[in-house]
Amino acid sequence: MIYFCKGFSPHVRPPGASEGRCTMPTVDVGGLELHYREAGSGTPVLLVHGFTGNSRNWALTVPVLRSRYRVISPDLPGHGLSGRPTDPAAYSLEAMAEAVSALMDRLGLEGCHLVGHSMGGMIAQVIALSRPQRLRSLVLVDTSAEPPEGLRTRERARLVELAREQGMEAVWEAQLAMNPMADQLRAQPEFLQTWREQFLMTSREAYIYCAQAMAQRRPLLDDLSRLELPVLIICGENDEPFVGPSQRMHERIAGSELALIPRCGHTPQIERPDEFNAILLRFLQRVDGVAAK
Repeated sequence: MIYFCKGFSPHVRPPGASEGRCTMPTVDVGGLELHYREAGSGTPVLLVHGFTGNSRNWALTVPVLRSRYRVISPDLPGHGLSGRPTDPAAYSLEAMAEAVSALMDRLGLEGCHLVGHSMGGMIAQVIALSRPQRLRSLVLVDTSAEPPEGLRTRERARLVELAREQGMEAVWEAQLAMNPMADQLRAQPEFLQTWREQFLMTSREAYIYCAQAMAQRRPLLDDLSRLELPVLIICGENDEPFVGPSQRMHERIAGSELALIPRCGHTPQIERPDEFNAILLRFLQRVDGVAAK
């Protein structure tokens, strides 16, 4: 779900701003057509977007990384331009992690920096725990290792039912009406229209079954505490549902780093791109510097 918390700064370029020149191929992974964007060369950085997002959510990050790294950003199943399975099982966190892992295999991504935002961070955790040897580092952005707060509330249940009964357009309108930043968002019609178009690129099935998968996920804090690779945790200071979980992950993962971005809500890569990119790039370069010795 794309939403903006108290402290969100909507005066930014739309989330579909140009990444510059990049390729946009598709690959077949287990019968699923997975679309992804690729730019740059060097050590691979894999960027995994969140619920109801797509690869273009990283449009303000790719230009910063592409001069130093090979940057890959897939559209998750049912999101963006990727295939739209109707089987609920395709939207479990484990199944989506398998799809992303299959993409890594197809592209030969070894020693990869894995970056996941929100639901993408939950998927990244599954990959890191199942294939730690494939990763160079793990970056978790505004995400949780616990069942996310609020996913079992009446409001969320109502939105899922709305998606089931009336479709994604109705969900968009309902979410906007509930949003405390709605007036500020409506004051920027170009920005709002871009968000709407990208939100509506999510299938009804993806919305329903991804929401259920996140609500039913098992806690991974104990498992994450056994990770031995470099971990960076980033969270918007005003993203109230995820600040606590981010701090708990930091406390449990030995040697991890935690960066809270001031005046920022749930999407720091869009709301505060300069701060986000600087934090991310410093971490990646530090990890690569250590690895190169």
